[in-house]
Amino acid sequence: MNDRTRAWLAGLLFPLCIPAATAAEYPSKPIRLVVPFPAGGPVDITARTVAPRLTEALGQRIVIDNRGGAGGILGSDIVAKSPADGHTLLLCTTGNAINVSLVPNLPYDIKKDFVPISMMVIITSILVVHPSLPVKSVKELIELAKAKPDALSYASTGNGAPTHLAGELFKSMAGIKIVHVSYKGAASAVVDLLSGHVQLSLISAPGVMPHVKNGRLRVLAVTNAKRSVLLPEVPTMSEAGLRGYESEGWHGLFAPAGTPKPAVDRLYKEIAAILRDPKISAQLIAGGAEPVGMPPAEFGVKLHNEIDKWAKVVKTSGMKVD
Repeated sequence: MNDRTRAWLAGLLFPLCIPAATAAEYPSKPIRLVVPFPAGGPVDITARTVAPRLTEALGQRIVIDNRGGAGGILGSDIVAKSPADGHTLLLCTTGNAINVSLVPNLPYDIKKDFVPISMMVIITSILVVHPSLPVKSVKELIELAKAKPDALSYASTGNGAPTHLAGELFKSMAGIKIVHVSYKGAASAVVDLLSGHVQLSLISAPGVMPHVKNGRLRVLAVTNAKRSVLLPEVPTMSEAGLRGYESEGWHGLFAPAGTPKPAVDRLYKEIAAILRDPKISAQLIAGGAEPVGMPPAEFGVKLHNEIDKWAKVVKTSGMKVD
């Protein structure tokens, strides 16, 4: 074999070796996991629960970088503009799907600038009412709201937040008129809910479960598609009479578009295995997050469906961000 033939064969075979080398060498340095919300919140807790085990599995440190601001937009934009080598990741939420239709001129395109890796957890959310309200079911609440238009109010954790969208979806599907009251976060919303200044909320379960247990709030339904392991005896909204209603929060892992498939596949494989671990699963469930480990293609379909679903709610309600 002469030198020219050897060179030709090397050029022909070299591209075929790239995927195998990428898979074998990834990750080659610490991985930056951007959490687009402040430390200590639900998304941060999910990240810090999984990160140590992912560090062990990959052999590289997972560095959590909290970049809160603008409802998750600032941190998401950082990842969208990062190198697509699998070493910068984003822990996204339902809000990323909502922002597509709610926020004008987003600095990134969630469908084009990211590749889905896995929906990691679903957050248990519930419909709660103040015990002074004479209702013990979703049907009774809807009947009361129809009998007294605009007499009831619901608390959200912020204008355009998932709790706001959940309330607007409830209004639309139930055909009722209730007043939206926006708060700056869950803490202040729960304070007014406990005092009776607002009568109901569709809110994440962990922040209100102690008040449900001591009788200061009454839970009527789970807003998720399926019953929660936290509250197995509580029906879903659909089971309780509002057929087809579904509003569930989730946390999922993204990478910049163009990230090599071997890196995406490796990340999904390790994440899915971690979420199946009984200790990790129990830890997440205790905080109101149910492990899912949804694969990339399925997560991509779910994301697109969520974008379309919440776009309709935003349009119907005429919702605007502050």
